[in-house]
Amino acid sequence: MKPLLIISLLLVVSFAKAQNIQKVISGKIDHIENFPSKLVETRSVDIWLPVGYDGKKKFEVLYMHDGQMLFDSTTTWNHQSWNVDDVASKLMNDKKIRNFIVVGIYSIGEKRHANYFPQQPFEDLTKTEKDTVVKQLQKSGRSTENFQPNSDNYLKFIVTELKPLIDKKYAVYTDRKHTFIAGSSMGGLISMYAICKYPEIFGGAACISTHWLGTFSPENNPVQEAFIKYLKNNLPNPKKHKIYFDCGDKTVDIFYPPIQKKVDEVMRSKGFTSKYWMTRYFPGKDHTEKSWNERLDIPLMFLFQHKAEFITRKVAIY
Repeated sequence: MKPLLIISLLLVVSFAKAQNIQKVISGKIDHIENFPSKLVETRSVDIWLPVGYDGKKKFEVLYMHDGQMLFDSTTTWNHQSWNVDDVASKLMNDKKIRNFIVVGIYSIGEKRHANYFPQQPFEDLTKTEKDTVVKQLQKSGRSTENFQPNSDNYLKFIVTELKPLIDKKYAVYTDRKHTFIAGSSMGGLISMYAICKYPEIFGGAACISTHWLGTFSPENNPVQEAFIKYLKNNLPNPKKHKIYFDCGDKTVDIFYPPIQKKVDEVMRSKGFTSKYWMTRYFPGKDHTEKSWNERLDIPLMFLFQHKAEFITRKVAIY
């Protein structure tokens, strides 16, 4: 993005102090209400700055989806949150991980599925397969009209509109090695798509309870194989990009382990080793922010660990 456009965005963006802003236990949040975009719907963005951030020393950056669910359970629809500030602050204070800020990008309920559904795998489907996906989403209430993913524009918004502003306003590293992306469920799916589509931008992705179904029907569902095929053809360099996957086996997560095993096979076939790839299974865990909070330390350690560190916490491997 050109410097003049970055300056224009800085002038347009309002760092609000509204009553509904998420509260954090540690650090502080800069809240942008209605971030302007020419590519996707206007949405809010929260930038979490840990206690040690002083604007002088550079920090790394973690972009996270569903930003309204990340910090404060008193403001969420289900009274749960990831409590990212608690988990990240403890790890940073204990010197277990490198310092980073979090850019929480809010989702828009009725647009979320279209924003997060990987577009190219959908486009690669036949017309009959696309119709099947659309009908499944309509049946589940996730689409009331002809479904069409716009995740390419959503990712372009992050890369060409949001990231330049973050890079300009905050003391952060701007290169691939220090830029990461993460999310859960459909947010895990779009994080996978992001590192494949923009390997020069993102050095790592955490895909938590990745919603490999795409729709909400495990039967007669063509997108599972479409996602796997996309990975086979588009995974980034296995020696330069870190990718984390996980899932439970309760509620919606019950459908994920069999598909994740196929993904694991693809990862191995493409040369990913334990240094750059991790998949973890959590028996008994469900599809909630509470479960994701309980294991958030693992993907954060994997992405931001110091070179001498590695995760020793025992987790299941199916």
